[in-house]
Amino acid sequence: MTSTLQRQLLRAGTHGRTAPAGRMRPVPLWSAQTAPARDGRGAHVLADRALTLALQRRAADIDAAFAAIEPAIRAIVPMQFESGFVERAREELRARLDIDVPAKDLHASWLRPLDTRALYAHCTLAVFCRLVERSYDGSAASSSDGESVASLIRRWGFHAVDITPCADGRLSGVVDYILRVPNAVVTSRKSYAGGLFDVDETLRKWESVELMRYREGVPNPATEQTRYLKIGVYHFSSSDPDRQGCAAHGNDAARAAGAVLQRLEQFEAAVRNVHGCAACTATLLIGVDTDTDAIRMHVPDADGATSAARYVDAAELYESTFACAREEAKDRIRDAVAECAGVAPDDPATEGMRWFCAFLVKNNIGQIDAVRSRYGGAYPDRGHTERLMVIGDPLDDVQLRNLAFQAQMETVEEHTFVLDIGVKILRSLHEPRGFAVPVLAHARYDERVPGSLERAQVRALRLRSAVLARFASLASSGLLHVHAAVRAGDGPLVEIVPAAASTEFHA
Repeated sequence: MTSTLQRQLLRAGTHGRTAPAGRMRPVPLWSAQTAPARDGRGAHVLADRALTLALQRRAADIDAAFAAIEPAIRAIVPMQFESGFVERAREELRARLDIDVPAKDLHASWLRPLDTRALYAHCTLAVFCRLVERSYDGSAASSSDGESVASLIRRWGFHAVDITPCADGRLSGVVDYILRVPNAVVTSRKSYAGGLFDVDETLRKWESVELMRYREGVPNPATEQTRYLKIGVYHFSSSDPDRQGCAAHGNDAARAAGAVLQRLEQFEAAVRNVHGCAACTATLLIGVDTDTDAIRMHVPDADGATSAARYVDAAELYESTFACAREEAKDRIRDAVAECAGVAPDDPATEGMRWFCAFLVKNNIGQIDAVRSRYGGAYPDRGHTERLMVIGDPLDDVQLRNLAFQAQMETVEEHTFVLDIGVKILRSLHEPRGFAVPVLAHARYDERVPGSLERAQVRALRLRSAVLARFASLASSGLLHVHAAVRAGDGPLVEIVPAAASTEFHA
């Protein structure tokens, strides 16, 4: 590949040039009804048709589950004053939505009709929990060109992958769809507003993983020279950068990238300062265009340093490799990654990180192709369409763009900013339709630890009470509904915790 072509593939070269904001040409707006299936060129050579079809079937299944809620409620409303309504309604909702609604939520009389707003919120949260419990098959992404992805990542020098995207719901599918990495290789995925993760918590997570390596050889023995990889993901909008970017960073993509990069550098410094073993960590900065799902891969240089202004653009690589044979396209991606890092394509010292970056870019090209195939270039909904909000510990088993606004927190007080953003977004989506904002306050527990369940229940209820108190006016008017839930690790069940009398909200 010529250096001229390589320069075209990179947003900024290896000489530290600063990329102007809003570089990408605005993508024309399409509607789901008028979007052409393709531009006549067919699929990209790196498109993974089997994985794309599996993800599309999953997306259709998830969308159908939520779409069935309103018709199900409409079906039971006319019979609410009839004899035996509660049991008939429960059976109807069970048949249509595969959820159990408590009898107390279905009592109605002519003096106090059925609270359909509360019922809709309850059904939304219950359907989400049911989808989490379904455990979607992720085997389609578990291999790459016939090799195990877990084995490849280990070979490239990483024993754990920890991903922090922004809490924005448009990144709800960052692992399964945008990066197409099997969840089995992801040690942790927690969302924070603007991608600004808690450095102290990440340090503790790293310590826990390293302890397991030393004590039990899991996921691999500490004698193996592999590293813990922390990935920070920010986002921007190529078509409407001033309004549809990251609200936490004032819709400024450069500011978002710089802020997440600073957190990554702080994490590396924390490990080095506390434990003196910086070689055990690696960091990676990734940007996502939420209009197209195309990524910017900020490849670290030979010294492991990352620049917010230097990256490989997957959207440009999609175009420049479209007419290539498969192996040639992969080679061009690797060459572009090497130039961005400022090293030779066969540099042994940076090989692992470079091949991992190229792997993610290749995967992302498959997602770009899927979006172009279905929508003709970009998503018709450039903004938010989230169904619910999850606070506390993450529930990321079900991934789909704009599924849920994820706001991870230990207490409401420490993350009021992200909570306020989430409620504002969900309110703007639901209130015009007469619906309430559904919030799930979720806490994980460890079945092996005595008292862990009880402490998780208390924490979930405490989060619930704090949200209701912060948004008392919304709650008292029925425009905000919060349920507490707990889960045993990544176990099969999400259990709703009944609100104790002392934690109930009273208007």
